[in-house]
Amino acid sequence: MEIIKQFELSKEYLESLRQGIEEENNDFIKESLESANVADVAAILDELSMSESIYVLRLLENQFSSDILIELDEDTATRVFRELEVPEIASLIECMDSDDGADMLNLLPLREREEVIGYFTDRQKSEQILELLRYEEDTAGGIMAKEYIKANKNWNVVQTINEIRRQAENVDKIFSIYVVDNKQQLMGRVSLKRIVLASENTKIEDIYEDEVMAVPTHMDQEEVAEIMRRYDLEAVPVVNVKNKLVGRITVDDILDVIREEAEEDIQAMTGISDTVDEYDSVIKLTKARLPWLLIGIIGGLLGAGFIGFFEEGLNKVTALAFFIPLITATGGNVGIQSSSLVVQSLATKSAFDDSIIKRFIKVLSVAVINGLILAVFVFAVVVLFYKNEVSFGLVVSIALFSVVLLSSFMGTITPIILDKIGINPALASGPFITTANDLLGLAVYFLVAISLLHI
Repeated sequence: MEIIKQFELSKEYLESLRQGIEEENNDFIKESLESANVADVAAILDELSMSESIYVLRLLENQFSSDILIELDEDTATRVFRELEVPEIASLIECMDSDDGADMLNLLPLREREEVIGYFTDRQKSEQILELLRYEEDTAGGIMAKEYIKANKNWNVVQTINEIRRQAENVDKIFSIYVVDNKQQLMGRVSLKRIVLASENTKIEDIYEDEVMAVPTHMDQEEVAEIMRRYDLEAVPVVNVKNKLVGRITVDDILDVIREEAEEDIQAMTGISDTVDEYDSVIKLTKARLPWLLIGIIGGLLGAGFIGFFEEGLNKVTALAFFIPLITATGGNVGIQSSSLVVQSLATKSAFDDSIIKRFIKVLSVAVINGLILAVFVFAVVVLFYKNEVSFGLVVSIALFSVVLLSSFMGTITPIILDKIGINPALASGPFITTANDLLGLAVYFLVAISLLHI
């Protein structure tokens, strides 16, 4: 048995590979790459120049090169396609599973997409990919694969095994055999184990399970991911409006969905409104970041206006200005902590309507405890450093306690409201929640100061 060791991409290896490409030492290149995992080869291509990557992809077998393309990120794959001829792209996509092939075609402009399909030699693969292209990308139909194994409920075990052998040629992983009727409607599923253990003349209808979790083609990919996570499914069949079996989604597809959604949420939480990549144009990167930066600027200007409005009070008690950063920073931190937890719950669909009141009670309870601890600590520090100025210490500590409560409430309610109106709740964890809490924190701080210090 050959033990596969984790690949380590070293500077020396890259230099030797680049030298092999420069000298056109094809035997060395093929020998060193074809023994590696496709994910490792994709990582190697990320380190090479585009011309070097194209040379390698053209040198390797089509099946291996197509597997490498699937592992590349979308932007790198798009740049690779720009360097390849249409017949080359077609031959690579034909080596892929239907769902991966459809994803790759979606990276191309519409006109070039049609040209590539025209070069397909496998009519069945062409029809499968064209069918997948009719679905929205972010739906079950858009991420499903047409490669699966099905059996008619009227077949016996011998017929089924023969069909499995025939159908399995194009299926990489077999999790279950889906059972259909004469109208191709999904009836259930049967495991390979049951088929193997059954006698030859046993009918499939006598051994299949009629309880099967299926998803419709129009279901959002996030909902599919949640169903597979909740019920611990390795694969889930996809049906159309007539309950006809049209495809399947495997756990590999869902891992890609989870990664994409995580990247989108991270970008949203940092104030980037669109999904962008380092290879995108300066204009696109600017448009994605500018809106939320402008919100931050507007919030800062409003904050400056607040401070200017209370300028007279600040002149009387200049020490008030020293604690403005403390109030705003604490409010921002508490708001982000609260909103992050809610966004996580919404992403996993665990924040249901009937638990919102309980969630608020828990969040506010935590805020009260944290607020009291922080307020007492700050009160002691202020009194110590400002010569027993108890009234001033009360202003800072009461304002801090109020800001912790208010920011916690805002951080909890804002993502829920955004989710209800169809806006990505992850946006609430970025500049929006921070800016809102800064303004509220300043308002509370100065109102408490006016009330207690009579300025």
